[in-house]
Amino acid sequence: MLIARLLIVVLVAFVIFDPQAALAQTQKQPTAVGSGGAAASVDLDGTRAAIQALRDGGNAVDAAVAAASVLGVTEPYSCGIGGGGFMVIRTAGGKVTTIDGREESPARMRPDSFWEDGAPLAFNDARFSGMSAGIPGTPATWDLALRRYGTWSLARALEPGIRTATDGFKVDSTFVSQTEPNVDWFNDIPSTAAIYLDRDGTPRDEGSTLKNPDLARTYRRMAANGVDWFYNGSVAGAMAGAAQDPPAAPRANHDWRPGLMKRSDVGNYRAIEREPTHIGYRGLDVWSMGPPTSGGSTVGEALNILEGYTDLSAADRVRALHLMLEASRFTFADRNAYLADPDFFDVPLSGLLSDSFAAERRALIDENHAAASPVAPGDPYDNQGDPSKAPHASATISHPRQSTTHLVVSDSKGNVVSYTFTIESTGGNAIVVPGFGFLMNNELTDFNFDSTTHPNRADADKRPRSSMSPTIVTKDGEPFIAVGSPGGSTIPGTVLQVLFERLDLGKTLPQAIASPRATQRNGGTSTAEPAFADSPEGQALKARGHAYTSMSEIGAVTGIEFLGSGQTLAAAEPVRRGGGSAAVVEP
Repeated sequence: MLIARLLIVVLVAFVIFDPQAALAQTQKQPTAVGSGGAAASVDLDGTRAAIQALRDGGNAVDAAVAAASVLGVTEPYSCGIGGGGFMVIRTAGGKVTTIDGREESPARMRPDSFWEDGAPLAFNDARFSGMSAGIPGTPATWDLALRRYGTWSLARALEPGIRTATDGFKVDSTFVSQTEPNVDWFNDIPSTAAIYLDRDGTPRDEGSTLKNPDLARTYRRMAANGVDWFYNGSVAGAMAGAAQDPPAAPRANHDWRPGLMKRSDVGNYRAIEREPTHIGYRGLDVWSMGPPTSGGSTVGEALNILEGYTDLSAADRVRALHLMLEASRFTFADRNAYLADPDFFDVPLSGLLSDSFAAERRALIDENHAAASPVAPGDPYDNQGDPSKAPHASATISHPRQSTTHLVVSDSKGNVVSYTFTIESTGGNAIVVPGFGFLMNNELTDFNFDSTTHPNRADADKRPRSSMSPTIVTKDGEPFIAVGSPGGSTIPGTVLQVLFERLDLGKTLPQAIASPRATQRNGGTSTAEPAFADSPEGQALKARGHAYTSMSEIGAVTGIEFLGSGQTLAAAEPVRRGGGSAAVVEP
């Protein structure tokens, strides 16, 4: 522990001793150490909003919502009030709870709603449509979190977002690169093109200032009238109208299929406070999000499997990474088969997270050679007392996407927030609600919409399965680590690897975040960054039967580690997605 702390101090010494420390809040830095509270996000403006909220007397929940309101402006392709997400909260009193703000399908949705001519739609045809938009949960999440665990009103928490939308933010190269793949669809929707494209139909220029007065006005009206206005006021009708009749230009070069959302669907939405998932891991407590996301169960099951190996260390890194990838392979088989909205399917959560089930899955792992995928799901029902239930067929995994965003915030009193939220694909369904300035989501493509029988099939009033894995680790009841990531179905593997690198393989949190990544999702190959595949360990793993599909970047992690004596370490990506932003109240 002493060595690890010394490494952390050396790694971030420039933050503590830099004579330009006063600039810390005006330029991105991936690591910060100090006291009084901490925050990390992918975006400088978002992190700065969280730190300012803490300095203004808000707690971690207040600061998280303030930061999220800013990210809805500066990271609109990844999150915003048109989407949803999952928040894990650890209170100053030691309680850990979660808020499910996952989007929900309309009352008219059916298992074959994404089908035409007897076959499911191609992904892009399903995505770029009104059909893919679920009822947003983000505003309800913010409101519920503030009412139950915050100290600020929603109006006060929205102030940073209002200022940012009004004054604008500087477009960077990452923003341009995220716009470019969507130009052909953004051009079809005048309300979208007006905000995110120049008049010549190209992305906003790098270095230009992007303002969003419509979103500023939407935030102001929500601040003045409460979250009920979002779900029952004019914006609800406009959102339903945009879904039912996508506002495409007459010369649009794509077929924008109508959706099923009605104003009454929007008005019926509720965010839900749920019990967290919980496992013990090497004397620590790991808390995360349960169904309808698969994050907590998948990361938890993998850690349970790995805990059975008592000799994992950096001394034999190849063996350790092999076992990590194999644990992921088997847990993804279970994730694909059993995770869905718990209101529609009896998710065997206690079985999936039981030590006995982990032992069964561990026994199938060959320590010297990768299994041939797909491996079959296990039978977790047998581990929670009902052996009569048979496993379901494993479902096709979702496509990884570099949308979504994650932020972490802590305060000086012991409140901690780990929050992942999204609009699904980068740019959602590409429809900005006319006059209101926010993109709609395409979350309903997270259903297994190519199946009419799978537990995660499309149904009415249902929340699609997610991969989001916001996580808080406690030690002896006190906060130790908070972490999470975007990245679609690569999220559980990303969070698992960061925790594994930090807790088992001797890396500091910043080193664990920066390390090259690979994730195994019960496929014939593991998805790997080139730096992982080309590393000595990556090459050695090939001799154990591992093969790779290349992905330029996996995830965009942010995290906080609590060092003791009131000191915290905030960490974000140094390079991925343009680099993240970490800060503390008192460096």
